[in-house]
Amino acid sequence: MSGEASEAAVRLQQVLETAPARLVRIGDDEAARPREGGWSKKQILGHLIDSAGNNHQRFVRAQFTERLEFPPYSQDACVNAQSYATEPWPDLVNLWLLLNRHLVHIMRHAPEEALPHTCSLGGKDPVTLAFLMEDYVRHLQHHLEQIFEA
Repeated sequence: MSGEASEAAVRLQQVLETAPARLVRIGDDEAARPREGGWSKKQILGHLIDSAGNNHQRFVRAQFTERLEFPPYSQDACVNAQSYATEPWPDLVNLWLLLNRHLVHIMRHAPEEALPHTCSLGGKDPVTLAFLMEDYVRHLQHHLEQIFEA
């Protein structure tokens, strides 16, 4: 595993050691309350669940395919279609945690020779698998900060 992918796996593991305890302290009512001009905490975590699912496919398939193209992700439509706002908060937290534990496992076991394989997301310029792993963790941390900020 390259330095970039290894660092991303370590950072994600560190997040998983601290964030779940903070998440479970948030009550269901608070998690469901819409934020001014944006998603509720449930919807943000739902978006992170979608991100984990999308990246699961990217991380796995890019290991055995040199060049991949994935469709665009319509985040608002996906969050609304799954009605994350009405899902029990503890269920969302558990799903998010388990998906991300599995992603850490995948990242740690990705072969070095697969990390330069590229993916194009929604017709954008291709990026490497190593970049996708690093970017995934950055994205996750950004949205967790939104959840914890109020």
